[in-house]
Amino acid sequence: MSAITFTESAQAYLAELLEKQNTPGIGIRVFITQPGTQYAETCIAYCKPHEQKPEDTALALKDFTAWLDAVSVPFLEDAVVDYATDRMGGQLTIKAPNAKVPMVNEDSPLPERINYYLQTEINPGLASHGGMVSLVDIDDEGVAILRFGGGCQGCGMVDMTLKDGVEKTLMERIPELKGVRDVTDHSNKENAYY
Repeated sequence: MSAITFTESAQAYLAELLEKQNTPGIGIRVFITQPGTQYAETCIAYCKPHEQKPEDTALALKDFTAWLDAVSVPFLEDAVVDYATDRMGGQLTIKAPNAKVPMVNEDSPLPERINYYLQTEINPGLASHGGMVSLVDIDDEGVAILRFGGGCQGCGMVDMTLKDGVEKTLMERIPELKGVRDVTDHSNKENAYY
């Protein structure tokens, strides 16, 4: 059972649109920008063959495949894509009641909550620069050890991004977090070789 439902009218409408693209094997990709926040937007885009991401979930519909973005899947629970016609023509609507609902709460384990905010709030912002950040560990003092990758690696702005953006956001969301540190933190000299 998939998280999202496409009504028959929506499938027919999308199939018609896809046919006009004249691209064999073209499907659609469903993703949510900033899922779990009040800014969540559910989006449907054309997905040419090989444009889907390896971690996407394939949903085989009658005439085409819908690829569901991995991070978005839990937020697409109970979502319905419909196509309603009236005198003025028709409109594709997407109702995703869980798109804005955080998938974590106060009782969720700390790593889950950190990962959640990294995925939903921090990485979408870094993605525009081709960067991303992931959680490596949480030390005994309650400091999150993060690894910057992609376009953030070796970027001179990483310290500012880390302190102003990532740390501020995470500490606002997770009060018991004591701070964040880059795994490649060069200020940590205790293991340095002299």
